[in-house]
Amino acid sequence: MAGHSKWANIKHRKAGADKKRGLMFSKCAKELMVSSRLGGMDPASNNRLRIAIAKARAVNMPRDTIERSIKKGAGELGSQNYEEFLYEVYAAGGIGMLVEGLTDKLSRTTPEIKSILNKANAALAESNAVKRLFHYQGYIAIDKGALDEENLMELVLDAGADDLRTDSEQYEIYTPIETYAQVSEALSDREIEFIESGLRFMPMEGTDVTVVDADQARKILALIDKLEEHEDVQSVYTNMTIPDDILANLE
Repeated sequence: MAGHSKWANIKHRKAGADKKRGLMFSKCAKELMVSSRLGGMDPASNNRLRIAIAKARAVNMPRDTIERSIKKGAGELGSQNYEEFLYEVYAAGGIGMLVEGLTDKLSRTTPEIKSILNKANAALAESNAVKRLFHYQGYIAIDKGALDEENLMELVLDAGADDLRTDSEQYEIYTPIETYAQVSEALSDREIEFIESGLRFMPMEGTDVTVVDADQARKILALIDKLEEHEDVQSVYTNMTIPDDILANLE
């Protein structure tokens, strides 16, 4: 999930994070392999790989696992080819969703995703019908206790961030795609842990859809969970927002 604090707070199921650690490593490994296959093994000259490494480190992926994935993608340890996909989805209530992933067999993945959507009263949308509601950028969330706001602002802006926002619990850092990796590295060098980090499709201002019905919100969240659990799905994005009181009841 992605977005400013309202969207980020929707990802409230932290208790299951460790159970999904293996799945997260698998998703990061795929991205590392694709990045090194397309642009080479040197992150200095392959910005996509540099970003993939930053994302892998953000979920505490072991260094040797990262290195093996890079070598495998480059063909040094055998190879496996993955194809990128981005499904545009309309869910119940006019909620827009983007489902991003990597697969070694699109003819298997597409019907599986369609089946998940059909069971949730959702469907694939026409090309650019949903994507046009989002823009792509770097996003990093960290705990407010990690650093005081003034020093954090100086650190991330010097590293290339666009904006720093704050709420009661966390800082949210927004970056251009080109500087996401160096901002992430600047924070990692200070041993600052991430709540969430990566390149994200973020809903454009004024395109969000507020869901005030708890049952509908619960069903959309269940659909997001189901999609994220699919081995070929890397990320799911939505323009749904849930008011704090409704979200608190869901939690």
